[in-house]
Amino acid sequence: MPNPYLPLWEYIPDGEPRVFGDRVYVYGSHDRKDSVDFCDFKLKVWSAPLSDLTRWVCHGDVFRTRDGDTPSDVDWTDNLLFAPDVVEREGKYYLYAYIVNAKGCVAVSDRPEGPFKLLSKYEYNIPNHYDNGTFIDPGVLVDDDGRVYIYCGYQGSYMAELKPNMYEVVDGSYKTDIIPTEEPFCFFEACSPRKVGNTYYLIYSPKIGSRLDYATSDSPTGPFVYRGTIVDNSVDYPGGNDHGSICNINGQWYIFYHRMTNGTIMSRRGCVERIEILPDGSIPQVEMTSLGFDESLDPYRPTCAETACVLKGGCLVTEKSVFERPVVNITSGCVMGWKYFDFGEDYSSKTMQIRLKIHGMGCKGKIRILIDGEEGEEIGSVDFAEDSGVIGGRVKAVTGRHSVYLIPEGGYEGWAAGSMKDRQLFILDEFVFMK
Repeated sequence: MPNPYLPLWEYIPDGEPRVFGDRVYVYGSHDRKDSVDFCDFKLKVWSAPLSDLTRWVCHGDVFRTRDGDTPSDVDWTDNLLFAPDVVEREGKYYLYAYIVNAKGCVAVSDRPEGPFKLLSKYEYNIPNHYDNGTFIDPGVLVDDDGRVYIYCGYQGSYMAELKPNMYEVVDGSYKTDIIPTEEPFCFFEACSPRKVGNTYYLIYSPKIGSRLDYATSDSPTGPFVYRGTIVDNSVDYPGGNDHGSICNINGQWYIFYHRMTNGTIMSRRGCVERIEILPDGSIPQVEMTSLGFDESLDPYRPTCAETACVLKGGCLVTEKSVFERPVVNITSGCVMGWKYFDFGEDYSSKTMQIRLKIHGMGCKGKIRILIDGEEGEEIGSVDFAEDSGVIGGRVKAVTGRHSVYLIPEGGYEGWAAGSMKDRQLFILDEFVFMK
């Protein structure tokens, strides 16, 4: 399942991955394609069997702050829901929710997919601490000894221990600046705790906003040591805030994060990359790819434009309809890239064909096809015309594993080239290689 790993019409940012039983669950916010706000008034849950990470299913709305198909689950506010987390303790599943400008709450279910029923608002005795906005974007850790810790924050981090009832803060356990806002930590938001062996990890978003960084400690209460960046969603791509966490699935570690679409930072889709945790506990930074849970992309099956992991020069993915999510705003010199395809080991073919489905925008020119980077080897080019539909031609046959880049050029010279410089050349739907 390539990135984004959920159905391409679904917008689930801030993903918190959890393995319960024989399935992996993703708990996150819910965005909308045309929203002017972050998130929604409902939370949804998706899951997939560990045996087949391509078979994601939706469990529907599991918690709400406004009436919809089901009534609201809270009676003290109807504000937006942000960035939840879910943990299991003694056979029950607890959902922790942040509600914008209102007191957050904990809900409970007998099943990891919910639906979740309100258990209580958070209860605490913290001097000089206000109710509205407390426990922003909660991340929760159930330690091996059964003790429970909640980590939160926006422009400043804090944590507390919870009593066995799962919603009441233990007096005296509240700590501020668990991750400092100063260099090198630069904490901003998006706390997500995990324990790997005897090491405690806190994944979070630093002030730069587009990264997921991490710090480690030998205690759930710190002090934490800054370790580095895991992924940055703005590398060669229209970036924005990030929020996610790590998860071990079938022995492989992943980082769950999100990317921006529709030309806005408020329309985000969940993505995932393979990571490695080294013996010293460090996590080398990984690049964004189109792979998702796949080990490689198949060049001989149509590749949807929206799975691009490189978009430079102003081009972007946008949703025209539930069936159409092309790359638009394609002007001369834009760069579109997909990582990584496995072309196989056929050494007898000298050439292969490429076909692209595009919508002409009254312009003509060519599309250069390169492998292994925008400065990589050019294996051919394809002309497009003012009213192009399906276009294509022969390119050099390649073998093995490669990224593929498409770089369009407008077909105008002299004064016309200047007047057409910023014109949208075409809209890209998909492409495929053939032998």
